[in-house]
Amino acid sequence: METEFHTHGKLDALDFQLLSALEVDGRASFSRIGGILGVSDQTVARRFRRLSAEAGLRVVAVRDAERLGQDQWMLRLRCAPDSATVIADALAKRPDTYWIGLGSGGTEIVCMTRPRHPGDHDDLLLGKLPRTPSVVEIRAQQLLHRFYGGPTGWLRKFGALDKEQIAALTPRHYANASAGQVGQVGQVGQVGQVGQVGPAALAGLAVPARIEPEDEPLVAVLERDGRATYPELQRATGRSESAVKRRLAALLASGAVYIDVEYHSELLGYPLAAVLWITTAPSAMHAVGQALATHDEIAFASATAGPSHIVVTAVVRGTAGLYAYLSGPLGRLEGVQHVEATPFMRRVKQLTYQHAGR
Repeated sequence: METEFHTHGKLDALDFQLLSALEVDGRASFSRIGGILGVSDQTVARRFRRLSAEAGLRVVAVRDAERLGQDQWMLRLRCAPDSATVIADALAKRPDTYWIGLGSGGTEIVCMTRPRHPGDHDDLLLGKLPRTPSVVEIRAQQLLHRFYGGPTGWLRKFGALDKEQIAALTPRHYANASAGQVGQVGQVGQVGQVGQVGPAALAGLAVPARIEPEDEPLVAVLERDGRATYPELQRATGRSESAVKRRLAALLASGAVYIDVEYHSELLGYPLAAVLWITTAPSAMHAVGQALATHDEIAFASATAGPSHIVVTAVVRGTAGLYAYLSGPLGRLEGVQHVEATPFMRRVKQLTYQHAGR
C-alpha cells in the first residue's frame, strides 16, 4: 500500500498527503501544511476546497468515549427490508450515534452509539427500538478495548507522509501535555503513529480526560467544524481568545477530544467497507486484536462483549479484495475461530454528519 497510494482512485499524491496531514493535525494552517508538503498555501486551500466538494472531506472534533470512560456500543438491527433506510436515517439524527451503515442486502443496520448520559442507552435499547415493529432483532455488543481507530487514522497506513513530515505536523500541545514528563514525548502512541504522542500515550501521563459543562459550547462548534477559527470559538463560548486556546489545547492534550477527518474512501480507490465479527479463543483475543491493528485493510478494531469477541471495519478495493483479505491475512491469523462479514451497501452516517442519499 505504501508505494502505490498515488496510483488508485480519483485523487493524486498531493491529495493523499493533504488528507494525511489533516489526519495528523486537522487544525494546522494551510501555510504550515504547505510548507511541510513543499507547496503554496493557496495550493493547499484550493485542494482543501475541492476535496470538500468532491470527496466529502470534513474536519470535525470527536469526543473520545474510551478516554472519557464512557460506554460505547455496536448495534446490529435486523429490519424488514422496506424499513431499514427509514430507521437508519432516524438513528442518524441522534447525537449519540455514529458510523451507521446499511448491510446484508438492506435488511441490517450496523450502528455505533456513544451514550452521553446514563439514560440514553436504556432509552434507545429498552424503549424506542423494541417498540419499532419493523425491527425484527436487536443485538448489542459493548466495546471493551480499542486496538485501532479513534485518533489513529486509517490514512497513515498509506505512508503518504514520511517520519519528518509527521513529526513537523504533530500538534505542539502533545509536547506540553504533562510538565515534568517530557521524556515520554516522541514515543509511539499507537500502531502506526510514528514519532507522534497520541492520546494512547497520553493515557499514561497525568492529564485527566474530562469535558466540563462549560466546555459544551466549544466542543459543539468543533463537532460541526473542527477548523473553526479562534474568533468563531470565542463568539460561541463568550470566553477570551486566549482562554479558548488554552482550553482547547487542554482538551486535545488530554485526549478527551480529538480532531478527525472524514472522506469518501471510494475516491481513494477503496469503495467497499465491511464490518467483520470475529470469534477468538479468550486467551488469544488481545494478540489477535493487536495483529489486526497492523493490517492495511483495518480502519477500526475493538474487543467486544457479546456473541463475537472482536469487531473490525475493513476497507477494501472491492468484493475480490474482501475475499482476498478474509481468505488470506485474516484467515491465516492464529487464534481466529470464526468470522462473519457484513458488507456495507450504503453509509448513512460517519462521524457527526448524516450522508443524505449515499
